[in-house]
Amino acid sequence: MDSHERSEMNTKCRWQHFKTVSRVAAGLFLLALCVLANERRALADEPVSPAICTDRPTKSTGTCTAEAGHFQIESDLVSYSRAESDGMRNETWVVLNPTVKYGIGDATDIEVSEALAVFSRTSGGHFSDSESGLGDAFLKLKRRISLTEAIDIALMPVVKIPVAKQGLGNGAVELGLLTPVVVRLNDLWSLNFSPEIDRLRNSSQTGFHSYTAQLVNITRTLPHDLSVSFEWWGAWDRDPSGSTRQASLDVGLAWLLRQDLQLDLGINRGATRATPSFQGYVGIAKKY
Repeated sequence: MDSHERSEMNTKCRWQHFKTVSRVAAGLFLLALCVLANERRALADEPVSPAICTDRPTKSTGTCTAEAGHFQIESDLVSYSRAESDGMRNETWVVLNPTVKYGIGDATDIEVSEALAVFSRTSGGHFSDSESGLGDAFLKLKRRISLTEAIDIALMPVVKIPVAKQGLGNGAVELGLLTPVVVRLNDLWSLNFSPEIDRLRNSSQTGFHSYTAQLVNITRTLPHDLSVSFEWWGAWDRDPSGSTRQASLDVGLAWLLRQDLQLDLGINRGATRATPSFQGYVGIAKKY
């Protein structure tokens, strides 16, 4: 067996192992649904506290913040992304991608997020390569500003800390700013707009360029503490080596099992060649 065949075999073994771990995570998610549904019924008569408010599911960012003096964790349990371009296919699995929030005021929180287990595989023809490890870390500060009883905005600067190895990250400190807007149309419907501008490292590793994104999200509250969200997302990456435009149609479903616990899932379908053709995930959010 030559070195190429051994490398291919090792890649396939790592890929199968990672998919097995992802299936286990999805199975634990389904088990948690059953267990927590029973607990939810048992706690139905307990005093009601403010319901958890999250930035999940979908790509939208809300204006709400973690309660002052409280921690909140929001995470993908497992996610999968697939992209195809010029005869090559890239598949990425992520197991656990938590965002930890802490409320430092009635309308302000600090947040840190990082993907804990990333496996990315690129293949096509006789070529196959894979990378695995931690993702980059992101530090965030969110400040909510209420304009009216029905309209809130937020300011959220973001700093990317490059801790991912080469192949999973670009090794650069990058900056961004999100300014989400939430409009509560009535007790059932709400709109979300999440404009974003980032300063990203050029693919040539010299200099920086701008990246902008925007989305329109509409969310409908359903019976039994369910909610469904539909979203159109677009992004423009102005790298000097070649600008790209991405767009996707996203849908997410959230279930509030308890006032402090939410489960969710979602699917994103790419609408341009530069966008991953499919993304899917299941996740959880918990307030402490």
